[in-house]
Amino acid sequence: MYKTPCSRLSGLVGVSVKQKLVQSVPRCNQTARSLIQLHRRDHLNFLKRQYVAKNNSELYQRAIPKQAPVLTIVDERDDSVERQVQRISTIDPVVTDTVSQPEDVTSRAQPEISTLKPSTEDAAVQNDSVSSTVLTSDEPPHVHVETDEAKEARLDKQWKQLKLEVADLPDVYARLSKIKLTALVVTTAAAGYAMAPVPFDPIIFSVACLGTGLASCTANSINQYFEVPFDSNMNRTKNRPLVRGQISPLHAVSFALACGVPGVALLTLAVNPLTGFLGALNIFLYTCCYTPLKRLSISNTWVGAVVGAIPPVMGWTAATGCLEPGALLLGGFLYSWQFPHFNALSWNLREDYSRGGYRMVSVTHPGMCKRVALRHSVGLIGLSTLAPVLDVTTWTFPVISLPINLYISYLAFRFYRKGDRSSARKLFFCSLWHLPMLLLLALTCKKPRNDQDPALPPAPLVS
Repeated sequence: MYKTPCSRLSGLVGVSVKQKLVQSVPRCNQTARSLIQLHRRDHLNFLKRQYVAKNNSELYQRAIPKQAPVLTIVDERDDSVERQVQRISTIDPVVTDTVSQPEDVTSRAQPEISTLKPSTEDAAVQNDSVSSTVLTSDEPPHVHVETDEAKEARLDKQWKQLKLEVADLPDVYARLSKIKLTALVVTTAAAGYAMAPVPFDPIIFSVACLGTGLASCTANSINQYFEVPFDSNMNRTKNRPLVRGQISPLHAVSFALACGVPGVALLTLAVNPLTGFLGALNIFLYTCCYTPLKRLSISNTWVGAVVGAIPPVMGWTAATGCLEPGALLLGGFLYSWQFPHFNALSWNLREDYSRGGYRMVSVTHPGMCKRVALRHSVGLIGLSTLAPVLDVTTWTFPVISLPINLYISYLAFRFYRKGDRSSARKLFFCSLWHLPMLLLLALTCKKPRNDQDPALPPAPLVS
């Protein structure tokens, strides 16, 4: 078949292109392998840099000098190069003064990496850079041994979930209900009942104290249920049952309902409806007003003072069935006493409250915190003077209570002037014994009760 010049030319071009393609195939394959190896090497180098950076940063935080990277990644194409690791003979543990290292992957990998034999001329530089922290064949390696005390202190700082056993339930319930605070609430309610000018009824007294205690357990349990994420940031509250996971939130709420429903029912049905209403109101104020206000406004301190002032009023109403000036006076004692007590306590816990996110007056308004504590400490003197005016106590009470009222006012003045931890601590510890002493003095100076009704004629004498 006859071929035109154009077809001959295209045939020659096709043959030459085919020859060039055949010759370039091995070169392309080699280039592809090089690109793959380069990518793999760069990827491994990237991972190596990330690992070394993370490892060194972690060691640097543990007070160990940062080490320069001494190893290079071996090219995978060269199978003749092998990494030789020096084996370290077994030695006896030596206790050192350095910071103990946790037993993890990075700490175990460190001696192996540092004892690799270098295959280049940088051996001297490598030995100089890591001589202070690595193990060599001439110097025995240091084994970090952690003492039992150090291990216990380290584990105590770490959060861990605790398992619940049936035998631990009483202790868990006691901490969930803040048993010491509940005991103080019941004591003030009992004082209010004892101060009322009516005959003492032991059955009503016991039922009123029981119902008040159950209501307090409910309020404290719900308070901890709401504040779990904030309590976990505070040293003072990080070991509470809900924070440590000893009980579930459903368990805590069930315990609160199991205390609150019969508590309010006892106060309402067995005592009187007014006392039951005050108990339910106190639960509402503590859980729905005071608890959320702690993270919103400094007014939470004043709302909390109202909550603390209600229990003695409940004791008075449990005895009399009505609100009287004497009940409000006892509530005023508790209201004013709480400011020197709590302000002094919160002054030394400002860091804790800041971590928890609570807007306490000691954190945001330190000057106001000191002024309010002094103002209400002096106010206790005026309230003590008002007691005989309202016919609650005799005039002996303001006189014999004046020394302790002056003393707490003096400590509050020192706290106002200095504003240091020592003065706040002294004021706080004084408040712990001041309140029971004040209530005891009021009880001893209680106004004598006139058992005979003046409207009735005197009973005839029987000869």
